[in-house]
Amino acid sequence: MSKITHYHTSAQKRKISVRKKLHGTASRPRLSVLRSNEHIYLQVIDDDKGVSLIGLSDGNKKKLKGTKTEKAIVVAKKLAIKLKAKKIKQLVFDRGSYRYHGRVKAVADTLRQEGLDF
Repeated sequence: MSKITHYHTSAQKRKISVRKKLHGTASRPRLSVLRSNEHIYLQVIDDDKGVSLIGLSDGNKKKLKGTKTEKAIVVAKKLAIKLKAKKIKQLVFDRGSYRYHGRVKAVADTLRQEGLDF
């Protein structure tokens, strides 16, 4: 990982700090959360091979109704279904530079309720 210097923004520093402790494998892949102002993107990554196993977002052609948190919960439930189909039960949760509250926490809580383990 890269060294934290004064040229990085505070968000980049938080992201580096979180990511240097996490690593996804084939048996326990990393769940990366990207949260924009309007959408949420979830991606399951195998860092050993450097491949993305599953990627989902709420920005599909079929528009979801509700608040941003409600949309994040719907996307998390869809992700849980796809993970169960691939027989993945354990994940490493990568929140990136985001605080663990709001939509990020809603995604994690929903996946736990669906039977996945972090």
